[in-house]
Amino acid sequence: MLLRPTDTRLALERLRDASGDAWTTWRRRSLFLAGGVCVGLAAVLMAKAADAAQAVFRSGITASPLLALLLCPAGFALAAWLARTVFPNSQGSGIPQVIAARALDDGPARHALISLKVAAGKVVVMCLGLLCGASIGREGPTVQVGAAIMATLGRLSPERMRGLLLAGGAAGVAAAFNTPLAGIVFGIEELGRAYDRRGSALIVAAIVAAGLTSLAILGDYTYFGTSDAGLSLSTGWLAVPVLGVAGGLAGGLFSRIVIGFAQGIPGRAGAWVARRPILFATLCGLGVALCGLASGGAVYGTGYEEAREILHGESDPRWAFAPLKFLATVLSSISGIPGGLFAPSLAVGAGLGAQASLILADVPVGALVLIGMTAYLTGVLQAPITSFVIVTEMTQNHAMVIPLMLAALIADAMSKLVCRGGLYHTLAEVLVQRAGRERNA
Repeated sequence: MLLRPTDTRLALERLRDASGDAWTTWRRRSLFLAGGVCVGLAAVLMAKAADAAQAVFRSGITASPLLALLLCPAGFALAAWLARTVFPNSQGSGIPQVIAARALDDGPARHALISLKVAAGKVVVMCLGLLCGASIGREGPTVQVGAAIMATLGRLSPERMRGLLLAGGAAGVAAAFNTPLAGIVFGIEELGRAYDRRGSALIVAAIVAAGLTSLAILGDYTYFGTSDAGLSLSTGWLAVPVLGVAGGLAGGLFSRIVIGFAQGIPGRAGAWVARRPILFATLCGLGVALCGLASGGAVYGTGYEEAREILHGESDPRWAFAPLKFLATVLSSISGIPGGLFAPSLAVGAGLGAQASLILADVPVGALVLIGMTAYLTGVLQAPITSFVIVTEMTQNHAMVIPLMLAALIADAMSKLVCRGGLYHTLAEVLVQRAGRERNA
């Protein structure tokens, strides 16, 4: 039976359509995989650079602790100036910029938040902040850098831009902490706040690629080391509501302060800060230096070493560490310099757990620290699932999952009493409103 010309033409068109669909599908998958590898490499480089910057600062203050009174104010001033003039939109954590970029439809406004220039500036100025003792982390900046890398690759597939940004940010969290599950949960709960069934497989692929890249370079590791701490059903459960309430209220207070400065505090004080942002950053740096001197140098930097030592009982609990780390992180966050909140928040939470051990002497310190970290991180982020998953993965302690879940729920409720809007999404709203004003100007 001979085919008519029209039948042949239709068959060829169907083949071309099928080939085009297959090419589009594989192009999207390749973008997510290639982007994941690049994000993993970026996360490793940022981790190495951040550790090196902290080591240089610590060697300087070991020789002379009073050197911080010069380094912190001068470094904060320079970092704030660079973030405002040379690398605008690099200030703060970086996660609000990614959330705002996903919400914006205007291409230039979105590009201004997640360009490679902003990403490069984020890394440089973040390292400068750590070089000068700022109480900041590298995880939030890794999210913005990951989104910027994906956005650059996404020019080949602009219709998938929002999914690429979500994948880049989630891969950044996964690679920074070696916590792939937390990366997925964070992407859904905080960056997206919605479940995208069509894009979920591609997001997981990006996280896997980023995670494998990090593993290939750094090896398999647990961020805080393995912890086998647990709670007995007969004793210790009082710590869950106590630390849940304390961590939630403290985290909510932190978020409210940071949001207040981002939106602009009213009155003469707010007007003065708006007119003299570099001088204000200098004063914030001086405040961090004073906190560092009062703590014996414990509150500088990410707080990773201090939190790890507290968790494993390698340092004695101190009443002053948690409040001083809290204050140093507040000053670093409102100063306008780039830096993340995850690691410092976990350190504050570890300090809260150590304080609780002075009262609840019968409860293992490690269990109190894990509850404190989960509760305070939940209070700051108002993302309870992300918080208990990330702490569980960081310590490979699955016996504490139920207490951590309960502490996260309590902390989330307490945080909302102090600060109704989530920190990152409220800061993202500020960025979107600013973009709208600039477009209409």
